[in-house]
Amino acid sequence: MARTKKVEEKATTEVVTAKYPVATQFDYEIIIKPVVTEKSLKLMQTENKITVKVAKDANSVAIKKAFEAIFNKKVERVNIVNVRRKPKRVGRFDGFTGAYKKAIIKLAPGETLDLFEDKK
Repeated sequence: MARTKKVEEKATTEVVTAKYPVATQFDYEIIIKPVVTEKSLKLMQTENKITVKVAKDANSVAIKKAFEAIFNKKVERVNIVNVRRKPKRVGRFDGFTGAYKKAIIKLAPGETLDLFEDKK
């Protein structure tokens, strides 16, 4: 009787990590909608910056993570602006526009994002 060695094959498991995390419901609650003005469109075309309206309690780290998760783009920098309310009149009624927080997001070099592309 000859002795035989048992050959055990170890299964190799490869962990595939995504480049960006998967977007959650919380990410969609942070980034509300894009801000479309002449200035924001000029920033988008010339300096590769995207302007979006964000939640009032969001900070720059949360905005950066949410934007990267939703759009799968690398973010270089996030600047935040609190836009104050403005007095407005409609006829004889006085009121105010709503205050909100907006973020100006600078994409990393080589990254582009077209928010207004035609999908055919």
